[in-house]
Amino acid sequence: MKSLTQDEASERAVLLTVERYDVAVDLTELLVGSRVRTSSTITFGCAAVGASTFVDCAAEVVSATLNGVPLPAAVDERIALTNLAESNVLSVVTVLEASSSGHGLFKAVDPADGTVYAFTDFTPDRARYVWACFDQPDLKAPWVFTVTAPADWRVLSNSGEPQIEDLGPTRRWTFPPTPPLATYNTVINAGPYYEVRRTGAGHDLGLFARPSLASILDRDADELFTLTIQGMEFFAGKFGMPFPQHKYDQVFTPEFPGAMENYGCITWMDWFLRRTTPTRAEWDIFSRYLLHELAHMWFGNIVTMRWWDDLWLNEAFAEFASNWAAVNATSYTDAWTAHLAGEKLKAYFVDQGPTTHPIRPQVHDVSEAEATFDAITYPKGASVLQQLMTYVGEDRFSAALTSYFVKHAWGNTTLEDLIDAVAVASGRDLDEWRIAWLETPGTDRLTLAETTLVARGPGGGLPRPQVVAVGAYFERGGRLEREAIVEVEVVGERTQLDLPPGADLYLLNDQDLTFASTRPSNRDTFFTDAARLPTPISRAVAVATAWDMLINAEASAAEAVHCLLGVLAVETSASTIEPYLNLALEAADLWSPPSERDALMQAVAEACRSLADLPAYRKAALRGIARTAVSSAELDLLKTEDLDLQWRRLVRLAQLGEPTSAEAEALLERDPDPEAWVNRLHVRAATPDASEKEAVWHILATERTVPIASVYALAMQFWSAGQDDLLKPYAEAFLNLVPTLHRGEGEPAKTYTRALFPIVGADETIVTRAETLALTAPPVVRTNLLDRADRLKRMLRSRTQATPASPSLAR
Repeated sequence: MKSLTQDEASERAVLLTVERYDVAVDLTELLVGSRVRTSSTITFGCAAVGASTFVDCAAEVVSATLNGVPLPAAVDERIALTNLAESNVLSVVTVLEASSSGHGLFKAVDPADGTVYAFTDFTPDRARYVWACFDQPDLKAPWVFTVTAPADWRVLSNSGEPQIEDLGPTRRWTFPPTPPLATYNTVINAGPYYEVRRTGAGHDLGLFARPSLASILDRDADELFTLTIQGMEFFAGKFGMPFPQHKYDQVFTPEFPGAMENYGCITWMDWFLRRTTPTRAEWDIFSRYLLHELAHMWFGNIVTMRWWDDLWLNEAFAEFASNWAAVNATSYTDAWTAHLAGEKLKAYFVDQGPTTHPIRPQVHDVSEAEATFDAITYPKGASVLQQLMTYVGEDRFSAALTSYFVKHAWGNTTLEDLIDAVAVASGRDLDEWRIAWLETPGTDRLTLAETTLVARGPGGGLPRPQVVAVGAYFERGGRLEREAIVEVEVVGERTQLDLPPGADLYLLNDQDLTFASTRPSNRDTFFTDAARLPTPISRAVAVATAWDMLINAEASAAEAVHCLLGVLAVETSASTIEPYLNLALEAADLWSPPSERDALMQAVAEACRSLADLPAYRKAALRGIARTAVSSAELDLLKTEDLDLQWRRLVRLAQLGEPTSAEAEALLERDPDPEAWVNRLHVRAATPDASEKEAVWHILATERTVPIASVYALAMQFWSAGQDDLLKPYAEAFLNLVPTLHRGEGEPAKTYTRALFPIVGADETIVTRAETLALTAPPVVRTNLLDRADRLKRMLRSRTQATPASPSLAR
């Protein structure tokens, strides 16, 4: 498929001014079929009379006219437009087939009651699969949607209250014009949704889910509304501009691949409505996702990047703003700590691997843009923006954002526009900062020589300009107390620190103000010292150092597990308990030598049993036990009314080779979750049986009938550690799938590449072959294939690494 290039988009943006879209969509056939009919009328101006261009259209064209003159058929998903007038009207009627695995417009069926839902997802250039449009981010225009749908459906879109006409078996919904929006920010969600509404922050707020999940939406509604209101108020103050539309809806949709920031109407995969009461860590993640999508109303919708090389203007800012708001406006005050314990660690990994790229990369065409929706653009970008705010000061940073939105509202911007606004507000020249942080890939390294900070940039060059905090900690009664902390602006390789000498620990990047890897000055005691630090953020900084040492073969899996279990024994932040347990389990299960794996897993199991005695941590701890137990008796703790824990117990029993079929079928019968059949599949995937592995692989990888939100978790059970001989054939099977992994493009291509990549039963040969296949793969597959191959290569190296001092795992 032909992908729009930056040069083509620039030429078209200079030539055209889009005044308005009028789009009519007929969804009435979806109850019994899959055919959808659309009509797109585009009113636009042309700066050069007589010029030629094209409109994007990948749907089947029924008819197309320009200024009343019929147009030729589309070629390469483009309809040629010639002899343009100063003012033009283009009308295109199309039809398409909606399915759960198509492009642009999707159909989903709730297995609980057979009800049908339709939704759109247009990132980055999928609107063209549904109707004719100029599918690039800098040709923004108002949109008027008219949707005909079954009479019992609700139809939701970007703008406020629609006019609804009753047509008997159908109804027609006509929405008022939107403000100027990019094509990818528009949406239609439709189906027999259950609705909950509240008012807050001066807005009419709505939540929607399928009726089979109504009780779960009711359970979570208060918290979701509270977070939305807190975010609305915080962003209005910090950006100097309230969200300008009265109505703001959030729609939880079956089979949606993630979350999408459509203006005024967020679409969520309804996996976020947890079927069991969420843990604190799950709420922490959800709160930041919710605030991330809300921040996009400003960064992405009101102001949109001109081209995809400035995707970070959307995603990094939304990620940064979500943590900023969570800490300052919600109960999730450990958001930056949780960010470090989760997403930021992924960014450090990617930034030191073969797929690293500048935060602002060169993007030749849209297909390359899809490969940049990654840990560099999101968590590294967010962390760098946190550093920028530290570098210039929060008040000046907020003032810069206010002026940025005043100047650019409803328009398009580039990197320079934002940096100029911050430079003016702060009075600082940020050219060096911009080049070093946004246009240069790689991670800085911070070390300490006595009380001198030694900083090196990527590749050992000069460090980036940044503000770094270093804390001096002294032992008091078996704990470490911070006696002094200094913040210094790094301008060269060596910076003298005004800190007291002889501290028991100097913590580099204290408070986590910058994005840089660090190494302890006293390695011998560091893995134990982490647990003696006094605050969640200081412990998280130490854990990040230990993990970075593990992935770079500078620490063993046993040392990483020792560090993590020590921190877990004293941790006071419920938001980090589950992330730390997951890290400890990953290190023990996948990074350790076979001779040490069982002992490390038992050490993690012991930590879980201790945590299970604490009510705030009990569910997270029981989930850990479900991954570490070595007998059915140890799993008796999971015999509760919590259906999620019951399924996890059966998964572990299956991994242990215990019979589970009868019990699993009985649980499936009484579990009301519409996706309970996926939980049953988890048990089968974990079973060390060749026929079960074959059946699950067929469903997961060949047929792709598992909801995309469940693919990662199911694949984790399939690639169960200790089942190497059973899984070796599937490492080969994965390589055979690589040429088809781009199917569905975007999020599906990324998900299947990452989830199906073998982590058990694979060796260096698989790594080499995967790297070779990546050379000719589409960008989104290539990037994720290389990333996973690098991860496996590091794991294999760690599995052969002896533990330096065999640290005691007793806590």
